[in-house]
Amino acid sequence: MSLTDPAATRISRDLEPVLSLPDPRKKLSAYHDMPYAIFRYDPEDEFALRKLVTLLETRLSQKGKRIKRISLAECLEEAMRSQRPLEEWFAAEREQGVETLVETVHSVLSEYAPLVDLVAAHIPEDLDPLRDVVFFTRAGALFPVYRCHTLLEQMHGRLTVPAVLFYPGTLDGPVGLKFMGVLDADPNYRPKIF
Repeated sequence: MSLTDPAATRISRDLEPVLSLPDPRKKLSAYHDMPYAIFRYDPEDEFALRKLVTLLETRLSQKGKRIKRISLAECLEEAMRSQRPLEEWFAAEREQGVETLVETVHSVLSEYAPLVDLVAAHIPEDLDPLRDVVFFTRAGALFPVYRCHTLLEQMHGRLTVPAVLFYPGTLDGPVGLKFMGVLDADPNYRPKIF
């Protein structure tokens, strides 16, 4: 992904100016208790996007912002390890099949080690909404076991600082998103989509 790429342009032209504001929350969302937005990118651009996010973090830090990154892949791993060692998950996939494993991991993230609680535990309590920004990265790791809109809805009221979910997927209409460009579009995203 080069700097002339559409995702790089959208980061520098659309997202960065909002996050650079003294209080970006109103420009990120129309909902005061949902101060977060979604930055959509093509799933095949995952590794290039990670570099762009690092550059964005550096530029925002130079402007006095503090960035807290939360890897959804790490939260997924934490949830799975809370139930059994990863090696046992791989064995279960071989023995029971992918579909059963997907259902089981979804249950873990929904009931036994709720993803929303793991994510919230990674958010420091002393964040300042006028200085701090949270980046949710590596969302693709949740595919196909957990939909991002579920996490965002559950974060409602639990996050007070500006945040951005970096979302691998495709647009379907003005507010519909297809996770990884594969799953049926979910038109229920309320946060602003960049």
